[in-house]
Amino acid sequence: MIDHPNYSEDPWALREEALDLEMLAQSESVFALSNGHIGMRGNLDEGEPYGLPGTYLNGLHEVRPLPYAESAYGNPEAGETVVNVTDGKLLRLHVDDELFDVRYGELLHHERVLDFRAGVLRRHVHWRSPAGAEVRITSTRLVSLTQRGAAAILYEVEALGDGARLVVQSELVANEDGQVDPKAMDPRAAAAIAAPLKSEEAYCDELRVSLVHRLERSGIGTCATMDHIVDGPEGTETRAEAGGDEGRVIIAADVPAGGKLRVLKFLAYSWSSSRALPSLRAQARGSLAEVRHTGWDGLCAEQRAYLDAFWEDADVEVDGDPELQQAVRFALFHVLQAGARAERRAIPAKGLTGSGYDGHAFWDTESFVLPVLTYTMPEAAGDALRWRLATLDLARERATQLGLAGAAFPWRTIAGRECSGYWPAGTAAMHIGADIAGAVLRHQHATDDTAFARDVGLPLLVETARLWAALGHHDRKGRFRLPGVTGPDEYSAVSDDNTYTNLMARRNLLGAADAVDRHPKEAAALDVAADEVGAWRTAADAMHVPYDGILDVHMQAEGFTHHARWDFEGTPADHYPLLLHYPYFDLYRKQVVKQADLVMALYVCGDRFTDEEKARAFSYYEALTVRDSSLSACVQAIMAAETGHLDLAYDYLGEAAFMDLHDLEHNTRDGLHIASLAGSWLALVAGFGGFRDHDGALTFAPRLPPGVGRLAFRICVAMGRVHVEVDEDGATYTLQRGDGLEISHFGERLALTVGEPVRRTVPPAPQRERPSQPAGREPRRRRPAPE
Repeated sequence: MIDHPNYSEDPWALREEALDLEMLAQSESVFALSNGHIGMRGNLDEGEPYGLPGTYLNGLHEVRPLPYAESAYGNPEAGETVVNVTDGKLLRLHVDDELFDVRYGELLHHERVLDFRAGVLRRHVHWRSPAGAEVRITSTRLVSLTQRGAAAILYEVEALGDGARLVVQSELVANEDGQVDPKAMDPRAAAAIAAPLKSEEAYCDELRVSLVHRLERSGIGTCATMDHIVDGPEGTETRAEAGGDEGRVIIAADVPAGGKLRVLKFLAYSWSSSRALPSLRAQARGSLAEVRHTGWDGLCAEQRAYLDAFWEDADVEVDGDPELQQAVRFALFHVLQAGARAERRAIPAKGLTGSGYDGHAFWDTESFVLPVLTYTMPEAAGDALRWRLATLDLARERATQLGLAGAAFPWRTIAGRECSGYWPAGTAAMHIGADIAGAVLRHQHATDDTAFARDVGLPLLVETARLWAALGHHDRKGRFRLPGVTGPDEYSAVSDDNTYTNLMARRNLLGAADAVDRHPKEAAALDVAADEVGAWRTAADAMHVPYDGILDVHMQAEGFTHHARWDFEGTPADHYPLLLHYPYFDLYRKQVVKQADLVMALYVCGDRFTDEEKARAFSYYEALTVRDSSLSACVQAIMAAETGHLDLAYDYLGEAAFMDLHDLEHNTRDGLHIASLAGSWLALVAGFGGFRDHDGALTFAPRLPPGVGRLAFRICVAMGRVHVEVDEDGATYTLQRGDGLEISHFGERLALTVGEPVRRTVPPAPQRERPSQPAGREPRRRRPAPE
C-alpha cells in the first residue's frame, strides 16, 4: 500500500486539496521552494504543526567530530552537517483572542498549490475559530530565481461574519526545535546538533528586523533580515522587536466583515565564512533593498520570465499518462530549484528541501543531475563543476594522505572534505573522480566552451587521471587493474576491478590525455610530462574488464558471479532496505545488488558493449538487484527500454518519477531525492527517447511503451537545440535554433537544418522474455500485466 496525499492531476502544478497531518513532513519536502542558494521547506506559515522545520543556505554547515570505536590512519576526523538557519517563513495569526492553528477550531477548506510555471507556493485556507470567528487566509510564497539572496511572502487575511480583531506576528526565529529524531537509526537521516547558531546581533527599525548569528565550530556567519509593507484598515498598528534568537513585527488591525489585512514580507539572507558582522549585515540589507525595490509584482514577473525560458528548453511532454506528465514536470522543477543559483556550490542529494544525508553532495550530482542540466541549463551544470574545481586542493590533500597522486574527491561532502566515516563505502568509492571527469567531458562536448575546457576541465581531468595511474597497476599479462575499490553498488565493497569504475577510469584517462594535447601550455603549468600522458593512454588501452565466460556475462567486479546468491525467497518484505536489517559483512559476500552498478556501466559506457552483451547482462543483474537505493530505478528503466523491455522500463520510470510524490522509500520527510527526480528525465529521454552522447555524437533510438501516444523533448547543445517528437508511427527531429546539427537515428546519420523537420520510422523492439526480479522486489506495474 502506497501512502501519499491526494494530489489532483494538473499538468503544470501540484495541488493538495486537503491537509493530512500524518503526511505533513513529506508534504513539507514536496512543497519546498529553493533557488539553489536559499531553500525553504513547505512548512505552514504559522509554524505549527510541523513535521520538520527547515530553511537552508547552500554551503552553510557546522562541523562535528566523527566518532570511531577504533581510530585508524586516514579516517576523516570531522563531519559537516547542514544547519537549519533563521526561519523567516513564520507568520502567526491571532483571530480575536484565538491563535490560528489548523488542529483547533474547524478547518473548512485547505489547499496548497505548487505552480511550476509561476514558481510560487500558494495556500488557501478557510478557518473557523473555536469561538466562531471565520477568516479566509491566502498566502503566496516565492524564493527568487533572479535575486538569489531573496524571498518574499504575500499574506492576506479576509475577515468574515461580523469581522474580527486580527494580529499578525511576522517572525525571524533561529535555533528552532524539532530538527531530527535523536533516536532515529536510519543512517540516511541527519545528525542532531542542538542550538548551533550563536547570536551576534539583533536589530529592529520600523518594520525591518535583522538577526546575525555565527556557527561556533565552522565559524560561518549568517544574517537574516526582513522588511514589510502593510495594507490594512484605518487604525492598523505596527511595532517591531528583536533580541537573541527572535525578532518580530507585530501588526494589529480591526478588520470589518469582508475587509482584508494584507502583509507583504520581504526576506534576504547572507552568509560567509570570512566576512565580519558589518559585511554580513550589509550584504543581507543590500539584497533586501533590491527585492523591496523590485516589489511583489516585479518579483512575480521576473520569476515567470525565468521559468518560461527554462521550460522552453527543458520541457518534456508525455501524452497518454497525465499523472506521469505532472510528475516529470514536478521533477524538472525541483531539479532546477536545486541547481539554478547554486553558483559554484554543491548540489546536495536532497537539494535544499531537507536535512537528509546531512545536506551532503555525492556522486549523484555528476551522474544523474548534471546530465539533465547540461542539456537544459548548461550554465548551472558548469557552475557545479566549477565548485568541484574550487575544492581541488582539498582533494589533492586527501590523495596525499592516502598515499596517492592526483586528487581523491570525497564520497560525501558539503565544503569539499571527506565526511564519510565508513571507508569501505566512502574512501574506497574512487569512481567519484571518474564521475566528475565524465561530467566534465559531457559538458565540454555539449557546450564547446573552450575557456571552460582549459580553465576548469583540464585541471580536473589531469588530477583525476593521476589518481587512476597511481591507484592501478599492470599485471603479468599486461592488463591494467584497479584493485580494492567500491563501485556504485553499496552492497559490494573493496572489490577488484569493478567494471563500472574501470570503464569510467578508462574514459577519464583518455579524456585527460586529449585535454593535455589541446592545451599544452596550461598542462605544462600542471607539470604534465609526455611520458605521463603516454602512461595514461597505455593504461586505458589495457584496462581490464572482468567477464564470466561460463555464464557469458560481464562481472560487476572480478569474481562477483562466483559468490553465493542472496536468499531472496527467505528475506521478509519488511527487511528491506537490507542495510537496516543485515550486517554489511554478510551483504558483501553475496550476489545481491543494492542499486544498478554493472547495469549503470551498460548505460553510461554503452559504446563498450554489444547489444547482445547488454541484453544478457541486464537480464542477469535484474534477478539480483533489490533497488534499496533511489538511484537504481531510472537506470534500470533506461536499459530495460534499450533491450526491448518497454513495459518493464515504464514500470521503472514510474518508480523513479513517483519516488517522492508517493514516498516510496518512506523517507521523503527528510527531503526529496533529487537524483531520482532527475532520473525521471533520464528514463524518458535516454530510455524511451534512446538519447546517447558518446564523445559528442548525438544518437537517438526511440521507442514508446504501450499506452504512451507521444513523447517530445529538447536537447540543447552548442550547435543548436533539437526538438525530438516520438509517436506510434515514428520520430520527427526538428532543429529549432542553430546553424546545423548532425545526429543519428538508429545508426542512420541525419543532417538537420533549422525549420526542416526530418521524419523517420521506428523499427520494432526486439522480442525478449521479461526478466525476473528478486522475490517481492518487482516494480509496481504502471498498467495491468497482459494476459
